[in-house]
Amino acid sequence: MRERQQHTPGPATAPDSGPRTPAYRPADARSAVRRTLSEHCRTRAVPCADETLDDALLVASELTSNAIVHGGGITGFEVDVDSAGVRVSVSDRSDAPPVCAAREADHSRTGGRGWPLVCLLARDVRVCGLPCGGKRVTAVVPLR
Repeated sequence: MRERQQHTPGPATAPDSGPRTPAYRPADARSAVRRTLSEHCRTRAVPCADETLDDALLVASELTSNAIVHGGGITGFEVDVDSAGVRVSVSDRSDAPPVCAAREADHSRTGGRGWPLVCLLARDVRVCGLPCGGKRVTAVVPLR
């Protein structure tokens, strides 16, 4: 049995009131992850490890932030929980895969740490091109 929530970004503004932009934000993704994982644990009467929730929240936040900053915006978001773990999928408009550029150690720089964190925390990370352009990044955070 899997719990699944699919979210399609809607307009941030009412029609005819200005430009339409995706309303999906990293905070929305974190709320969906928290709600889906809590429901999974509640229906099975099993405890949810704080580490699992923390890791899944960070992965969701990083993937959605990367889609906004590097991918031209979020076009889709899904979260579900099954025996493999918490599966977070984020789609964006860019065809370019995420990269982990080798950089010299510079502790003063901001950014560039999210994708390596996703790869460290998730058991399985996949990047798939979408038929109409863009990509979907899926990461599975293991249940503990």
